Amino acid sequence: MAFVRRKGNSYYLVHNVRRRGRVEQLYLAKLGERPRITDDVVREVSRNHPMLDLDWSRLREDVNSRVELFDPRSPYVKQLLNSLRLINLDLADLSPPLLLLPDRSESGQELVTQLRLLRSTVDIKLEQFERVNPRALAGSRTFR
Repeated sequence: MAFVRRKGNSYYLVHNVRRRGRVEQLYLAKLGERPRITDDVVREVSRNHPMLDLDWSRLREDVNSRVELFDPRSPYVKQLLNSLRLINLDLADLSPPLLLLPDRSESGQELVTQLRLLRSTVDIKLEQFERVNPRALAGSRTFR
């Protein structure tokens, strides 16, 4: 039976196996500091361990229920806020003319694509927060 395990600041997908009468943990995949079971993880584990029959929907549900957003003092929330501050500073320093240079056109296109995705994600999340608690965000400033 596979499960998600935290070791230090990282999460791992592990599976218990019995070898010579002892139970050992087989590390299937490193999920990072914020555990996510993506399609890439599923493909990698399935390719590297074809004999394992894992309940991916249960594993994904376990991972999704681990995020501690309900506790504003959790390390995850603190790290998320810090990441948001840093990305705001990085975006403020970004100069669009630098992206137009011929040797950077491909990376410039990827950056623009990722910025559009970020904008969509932020818009969706703001709408979700406004639906849940519109009064809490009513006094906040809107940047558009």
